[in-house]
Amino acid sequence: MIDLVILGMLMQEKMSGYDIKKITEQTIGIFYKMSYGSLYPALKRLVKDGYVFEEETNDSKNKKLYAVTEKGQQHFIKWLAEPLKASRREYMVKIFFYDYLDEETRLRNLKDYQYSITRQMEQMDAVQAIVSQELEQLENKDQYYYRVSTMYYGLKFFQMENEWLKQIMNKEEF
Repeated sequence: MIDLVILGMLMQEKMSGYDIKKITEQTIGIFYKMSYGSLYPALKRLVKDGYVFEEETNDSKNKKLYAVTEKGQQHFIKWLAEPLKASRREYMVKIFFYDYLDEETRLRNLKDYQYSITRQMEQMDAVQAIVSQELEQLENKDQYYYRVSTMYYGLKFFQMENEWLKQIMNKEEF
């Protein structure tokens, strides 16, 4: 999956590894996590396979920039055109079995998870505010429709999940 995320980020423009990680965190970071330890080996693999081109900048930091090749674009678009699939969420499996867990541990874990969701919602609100301001200055906003709508979905999803957690911590009837 990391290879495809990298290719998707590079579809927009040339980027350094640092830029790829930063933009991933700011956009799809709520759905997908990437570490530098997995990013740079993936970039090397993509270069080796001919999906990405590596360019030395020869500046003071010896930074490398990466660009997607035609082969990489075709590979990415082919994957993108495949039917959508729902992914698995391990935490939902754990919560399913929480009847076996003692009340104190169960509530602590649920509250901790709820706190992390609240933090993610705050981050998404901040990013969405920045994106909205930037979109106002663009002529063709439609080019960003699906990216913005995915961020909106993430925010709505976390709001729904937060409400559900409140319900199960209070053992409300459904």
